[in-house]
Amino acid sequence: MLFRSIPSQKVVSNYAKVLARNISTKQHDVVVIGGGPGGYIAAIKAAQLGFNTACIEKRGALGGTCLNVGCIPSKSLLNNSHLYHQILHDTEKRGIKVKDVEIDIAGLQAAKDLSVKQLTGGVEMLLKKNKVTYYKGNGSFVDEHKIKVEPIEEGVEESILDAKNIIIATGSEVTPFPGIEIDEQKIVSSTGILSLKSIPKKLTVIGGGIIGLEMGSVYSRLGSEVTVIEFQSAVGGAGMDGEVSKNVQKLLKKQGFNFKLGTKVLGAKVNGDVVDIEFEDVKSGKKESIQSDVLLVAVGRRPYLKGLNAEAIGLEVDPKNRVVINNKFETKYPHIQAIGDVTFGPMLAHKAEEEGVAAAEYIKTGHGHVNYNVIPAVMYTHPEVAWVGKTEEELKAEGIAYKIGKFPFVANSRAKTNLDTEGFVKILADKETDRMLGAHIIGPNAGEMIAEAGLAIEYGASAEDVGRVCHAHPTLSEAFKEGCLAAYDKPLNF
Repeated sequence: MLFRSIPSQKVVSNYAKVLARNISTKQHDVVVIGGGPGGYIAAIKAAQLGFNTACIEKRGALGGTCLNVGCIPSKSLLNNSHLYHQILHDTEKRGIKVKDVEIDIAGLQAAKDLSVKQLTGGVEMLLKKNKVTYYKGNGSFVDEHKIKVEPIEEGVEESILDAKNIIIATGSEVTPFPGIEIDEQKIVSSTGILSLKSIPKKLTVIGGGIIGLEMGSVYSRLGSEVTVIEFQSAVGGAGMDGEVSKNVQKLLKKQGFNFKLGTKVLGAKVNGDVVDIEFEDVKSGKKESIQSDVLLVAVGRRPYLKGLNAEAIGLEVDPKNRVVINNKFETKYPHIQAIGDVTFGPMLAHKAEEEGVAAAEYIKTGHGHVNYNVIPAVMYTHPEVAWVGKTEEELKAEGIAYKIGKFPFVANSRAKTNLDTEGFVKILADKETDRMLGAHIIGPNAGEMIAEAGLAIEYGASAEDVGRVCHAHPTLSEAFKEGCLAAYDKPLNF
């Protein structure tokens, strides 16, 4: 049940202090707290819908974790490390001989930093273009309508924003590992691993999810010996199809990864130039230890509410610190919404963007739309891994009868000519109606190809519908078509 609570004594006291300081109040229809993918998109959409809109971001650069220390810098390192690895190990069989190849770690980092600078600057230009007022500072609740902005720039005074509507989009932070102190030098988080000044001989990763496997791939290509320690018995994390997970592990092991699955990390400490890591087998209890030059702690992320003063207005959070909302993203205050990593659902930039658009539309019209069954996920290893919709495990648990259509990239002409044939397309379709329920791809360009699956699932297409659409030849997308053909009848090229 939604309700408007009576302001607490703390709220009244905070507001009294603000009034006593005679800080000017600025009026806005919509104030978005957080300038990440969900926040800046929500602000732009709200402005496009005719609202006087403001966006508050305390990082000093827009784009949130994704653009600054997540999706974008990691993809720069992934792409350029893959290019380096190809030149070293792959070009000769393509008829290209290259001599004296070496990695310039400073240059690699500079290329990454340039990408980040250009994209975060581009977001700031988008806010200006859409007439969104941008406040660089920390936004915190004074009461349920007023937000105090503490500026991060010298010479800029504090502001009080009086907002008719507020959208919380403060994102997430790295989840710490109990008993392990991250110094971002020898023991690093997903942020520190992006800025190493040298290539470690040995890199150990705690966590076999997307972040751990992607960053492990970067340094494996650059010459590091990579060991992944994962508590679960499979890699890839929640949402990855079981068959796909097994194949991912097999391919990465072939690339040189060492895996210790079903293993619990007991502790880690810096000892001179190395990190001592202790762990035990979950089933047997057998204890072991290894030494590593760098340890990456990649055990996930958690909602970020620091500095928001949410407790002053009594915002409800669950045991995982997620802001509690209804199906319109509304908190217990109808005019305060929460989107993205700070609330429920997968912590993905594109999920936050969709919620940002929908939240703004709910304010304007009372209607919005996000289909959580069609949120794609991509792991940018090589080969790439992408999926959308249901896994086999989920369909079995729900008692849904299904068909499987598979097509290997080794039978795809473009993959053959590109000498890039690892992986397959896997289509899951309803046994009775042939409606596509899920798609899972390991292979070249999987992250781009998965969009076709998302479109098909969103609009209720059958495997036959997609299989009968003409796909250009020769393209990797033909593998997707053949997978759909395999689901409802038979593939033509395998």
